[in-house]
Amino acid sequence: MKRVYQHASACAGTVVLWLFAAAAEAQNRFPKPDFESGYQYPATHFRIPDERWWTGVDLLLLTLLMSLVAWAVLRKRTRRPVFWVSVVSVAYFGFFRNGCVCSIGAIQNVSLALVDTSYVLPPAILLFFILPVIFTLLFGRVFCGGVCPFGALQDLVHIRSGQLPRAWATVLGVIPWMYLFFSILFAVTHSRFLLCRYDPFIGIFRLGGDIGILTFGVLLLLAAVFTGRPFCRFLCPYGALLSLFARVSVWRMRIVPVCINCDLCRQACPVDAIRPPYENRVRESRMAGVKRILTYVTVLPLLSLTGALILHLMSETLSHAHKDIRLYDLVMRNEQQPQTPPLPEVEAFYGHGGTVSELTGRTEKIRREFDLASTLAGACMGLAVGLTLISLSVKRTRKTYEIDDTACVNCGKCFSYCPQNRRLPDLNTRTPDT
Repeated sequence: MKRVYQHASACAGTVVLWLFAAAAEAQNRFPKPDFESGYQYPATHFRIPDERWWTGVDLLLLTLLMSLVAWAVLRKRTRRPVFWVSVVSVAYFGFFRNGCVCSIGAIQNVSLALVDTSYVLPPAILLFFILPVIFTLLFGRVFCGGVCPFGALQDLVHIRSGQLPRAWATVLGVIPWMYLFFSILFAVTHSRFLLCRYDPFIGIFRLGGDIGILTFGVLLLLAAVFTGRPFCRFLCPYGALLSLFARVSVWRMRIVPVCINCDLCRQACPVDAIRPPYENRVRESRMAGVKRILTYVTVLPLLSLTGALILHLMSETLSHAHKDIRLYDLVMRNEQQPQTPPLPEVEAFYGHGGTVSELTGRTEKIRREFDLASTLAGACMGLAVGLTLISLSVKRTRKTYEIDDTACVNCGKCFSYCPQNRRLPDLNTRTPDT
């Protein structure tokens, strides 16, 4: 009965909105009368909502939800509040606020502000970027737990935890770093905001948009039904950034002190963040492990230089993401073979008094910026690949199950599966060493 009532209410609301639209259209269908007495119609004013008020609500709710997740997973060790935080986040930050402003896209604004002093960074965007970082330093990735609408949406549709082999998951985990460096590259060169342009969930939250991006978002949600958070683990650049700060967080999630090694928590973890013990496996000699790590450390600078060289050679191609580079190509093509009529971009360029020499100077400056930014981005990508190889080679002895703080998203799904956790509902994680 309740479902029928909700459906009826939604239909009634739709009808009312349609009637208002029809009435407005009917009022503007015929032109206003032209008075011969010289009467002037008064100017029509529309009240514009104060966005600053909504921004304050956004920041307050962001802080409250992250605090609630931290309290639930670290103090109470329960999943239920995190679930309701996910529902609120998807409803408010996702569908009501249309997924913008988001902390993921704020990476680009902050990066551009660091290299361009003329760019004015809105304080709200800076806070959306920095608040989750602060909470991660204190409590781990509580923002990812249920406050981020992208992760929360995937979490709500998740049914089954299909775990990938660790080697595969680690290799795929390099992709977010590549995405991060490419996003920063295009942002600091004033080319485009890559994260906003190819956001897979914006179309879902806004109920429309580019059909290709919308389809990609739907496919990610279908994958999230069977494996935990594919976007968060294998695409999200902000999650990769937060994983760095999670390594040094003050308070962290921990396995219960009296672990019976039942393996239930590892099987329940949707992001494969719980590592099993190594004590029953064949151990390699310490010298063999040290030699392998030293080999990777020696190769690390070579990988970084290789990445820098590859992207430096690609800088000419990458620079075409900038609108002035594309305009230069169109103008030079028109200079060599004039078209009648010219393309709209070329016509607008000449119509605004643009000159080829001035455009050439701008493109040369942009290409120099791309040469430098591409080289640095490639070096960072090579470094990320090398560090990933080193992380795969490190095999530390574990006698019990442990949580990988960099991978754990503080979703709390493992709590209800642990028989020991039910005996300790009020267990509090005190320090990183407990």
